[in-house]
Amino acid sequence: MFSLQGKTALITGAASGIGRAIAHEFAKQGSRVYIMDNDEKGGSGVEAEIKKEGGKAEFKKCNVAIQKEVEQVIQQIIGATGYIHILVNNAGIAHVGNLENTKESDFDRLMEVNVKGMYNCLHAVIPNMKKAGGCILNMASVAATVGIPDRFAYSTTKGAVVGMTLSVAKDYIGHKIRCNSISPGRVHTPFVDGFISKNYPGKEKEMFEKLSKTQPIGRMARPEEIAWLALYLCSDEAAFITGCDYPIDGGFIKLNN
Repeated sequence: MFSLQGKTALITGAASGIGRAIAHEFAKQGSRVYIMDNDEKGGSGVEAEIKKEGGKAEFKKCNVAIQKEVEQVIQQIIGATGYIHILVNNAGIAHVGNLENTKESDFDRLMEVNVKGMYNCLHAVIPNMKKAGGCILNMASVAATVGIPDRFAYSTTKGAVVGMTLSVAKDYIGHKIRCNSISPGRVHTPFVDGFISKNYPGKEKEMFEKLSKTQPIGRMARPEEIAWLALYLCSDEAAFITGCDYPIDGGFIKLNN
């Protein structure tokens, strides 16, 4: 079950964190994985890790916010493989701040990466997928559904991700293209460690425990746990699922009162 043998998967933002975990898991299941990220060192490192494990992977440096770059990279992949079976739109950035202390430049930056970046990838991949169907998975967040303090711009972009997911699922169901999204709660990634060390120097352990306990289950998710859900949704076993957003949040949405 959950075999991706013979399939080509493009994963954006796969140089670290959740994207890295998804790339590793997909490669283990037989997929040819393309790692698309602006971080050349990190992306090349993930490629090397997967190859060392016997998987098939290739890193492509790309800024998802620049449509021309996205189109060039995706055409290179199509030229090499003929077809992209799976697109995981994972690339994204975060911002801390409410409406009043979110600067225009911050808002524009998040919209460019989290929303336009996703649009750019969808726009470039859909014409290829229309030939024989495919699967798209977009990375949203619990912030799209639940009000989270000081996450105004981030929540706005993740709400847009859910909206795009539903729109694409509706418009392309006749082409045998499935489109879903995942809404993680807090996940323990290098970003979280960096955020805590930057904003709470000397109180790293205390803040890590505090943030962990905001999930009713009592801890943050591991990136691998998000990757396992991604694997299911992108596998043939999930062939009857489209137009859905899946919270994976340790009870954050439903159990927090």
